[in-house]
Amino acid sequence: MGLPAHGHLRTIANMSAQSNAGTDNDLRRILNRIDGKGYPAYKDILGEYEFPGFRLLIDHVQGDPFAAPSRLRVRVSQQVAGYPPDTFSGGSRRVALSDFLTRSFDVTCAHLSGRRGSGKSGLIAIDQPGQAILERTSVLVDQEVVEARFIVGLPARGRRILGRQAATMLCDDLPRIVESALRFSANNRAALYGHIQTAEDADWLRSQLASRGLVAFVAEGAVLPRRSGVDDRPLRDGAIPFHSPPSLRVEVHLPNAGLQAGMGIPTGVTLIVGGGYHGKSTLLNALERGVYNHIPGDGRQLVVTDEGAVKIRAEDGRAVAGVDISPFIGSLPNGADTHRFSTANASGSTSQAANIVEALEAGARVLLVDEDTAATNFMIRDHRMQELITKEREPITPFIDKVRQLYDEYGVSTVLVMGGSGDYFDVADTVIAMEAYLPRDVTDQARAIAQKYRAERSPEGGQRFGDVTPRVPLARSLDPSRGRREVKISARGVKSILFGTNEIDLTAVEQLVDPSQLNAIGQALYYARQRYMDGQRTLPQILDGVMNDLDREGLDVLDRRCVGDLVRFRRYELAAALNRLRTLHVVGATNR
Repeated sequence: MGLPAHGHLRTIANMSAQSNAGTDNDLRRILNRIDGKGYPAYKDILGEYEFPGFRLLIDHVQGDPFAAPSRLRVRVSQQVAGYPPDTFSGGSRRVALSDFLTRSFDVTCAHLSGRRGSGKSGLIAIDQPGQAILERTSVLVDQEVVEARFIVGLPARGRRILGRQAATMLCDDLPRIVESALRFSANNRAALYGHIQTAEDADWLRSQLASRGLVAFVAEGAVLPRRSGVDDRPLRDGAIPFHSPPSLRVEVHLPNAGLQAGMGIPTGVTLIVGGGYHGKSTLLNALERGVYNHIPGDGRQLVVTDEGAVKIRAEDGRAVAGVDISPFIGSLPNGADTHRFSTANASGSTSQAANIVEALEAGARVLLVDEDTAATNFMIRDHRMQELITKEREPITPFIDKVRQLYDEYGVSTVLVMGGSGDYFDVADTVIAMEAYLPRDVTDQARAIAQKYRAERSPEGGQRFGDVTPRVPLARSLDPSRGRREVKISARGVKSILFGTNEIDLTAVEQLVDPSQLNAIGQALYYARQRYMDGQRTLPQILDGVMNDLDREGLDVLDRRCVGDLVRFRRYELAAALNRLRTLHVVGATNR
């Protein structure tokens, strides 16, 4: 997920004829001149201005004080900013430095900006990060320049410009923000290096998992519980530090932190068991977020998971377009073809089957499943139910009969929280019991129980998992237009994307952690439609194309307006958004 090797900072290539190129004094004079005029006069400040120590670029001016705020950038040369090359050498450090500077800018803005009139007047803000360290367009760094992208609510009373207050914001407050947030000498050196080294260690550790036969690592002393379901910060009081069972203990020597011990979760099928409220789901939640790096102090800085891990759950009511769910769902009573299954209203079992197959199509290497959010009839059919409802009358092959095949044939591991069915002991490689938030390796006991109490149920679904059939999305089924606008795409938190007139519901895609990831995914869908959806390329090929372009050119390839609210996503969440677009149409790769 690193930035392009040479960065991707841009100037405004085609300034309009009325745009300005001047100094900070010129900007102040314009703002004083338009004081008291109608809000549209703010357009006069579009352009570039040289300030002592930095350049200000005003890219977009809002139409009125209640509209989306204006978009601005500041560019500070490295001669002034002074960041040593070792702070941004390599993808991990560059991403982490940008993240650190975004947080510094955000904190400084909070101290200096305030309400100055109507609507959003007086706002100075930058895209606000959460607990994860992610590649973002809010601050970009290379060997020549540091660029911060932010928004400003240009002040007005009613719809009359408060030009003198705007001059104070842009010509007095903004230089103080730049000085405090973007210069190396002004930032806390220890905190800055701690931030980038933490991210670098996590990336290095994640890169070592496969060679060690692991899908995840949980460090000794990690703090896994969060404050609440809506507060992703670590629990402060009563959190029990993580401690690895001796049999699963792994030691690694990190590039910066040195020797670190923790629990390694092996490849294969892993069960997380235990009583209610003992920490099973808490551990799984930490693993699902372990595909991202976390800030120092988060408690999960060294909880890392294979980047190809995808959380799977049931999702009643979602749309499904042409997915081959036949490994799990056979002949349906209504005659629907499960080799090319489509529905506007999937059941729990069919949605979970589609979610798994779609993840495999996108290249997932690990599945994360919690029984609490899974469809019961998809997970297990016990002996008594098999006796009552014979296989001839049951189209669903339960996950228990496919999870082993999935690993043996495709190399895809599964980590499964299971508190209600010991039948999974028969197919598990590793069994971890959570007791009062501490893990124990109970694999041997689980195997002994499985031997003692032989499962009476009969395996279903045949000897093979089945095929994962790639699909070809059709560009014409992605329409981003709305009203008079050819393209209208916007995100609503981490829950949904408005794509033209269609809402893509991503509530059940639980590994999205930042609203600006959804901004980027919405733009990436349009980008993929324009560039790669030619009626020939399969979905995996389209994902490859988009992600490779992001690696080479950065997130700006998705939106040439130099916006500051795009955050890097994974291919799996991009695929999830496409698959949940209710207008999506696909053809089979063999039917092109």
